Amino acid sequence: MNGTVWQEGDLNQLIWKIPEIISLPSEYFELAAGDVILTGSPAGVGPVERGDTMEATVNGLPALSVKVV
Repeated sequence: MNGTVWQEGDLNQLIWKIPEIISLPSEYFELAAGDVILTGSPAGVGPVERGDTMEATVNGLPALSVKVV
């Protein structure tokens, strides 16, 4: 946030494996390209305030930047 890394995680830190994470919502919804399944947050959660800029990255994809207004 605001140019400082607060959180960093890896898929091997998840409690459930990716196939398990995908299977549950797939029982209720037809998943399509571009759908996002949010899994929670790694350690380092902190407050977000007006004016903060948050950036999220995933290897191989463009960064996502959000400014809190």
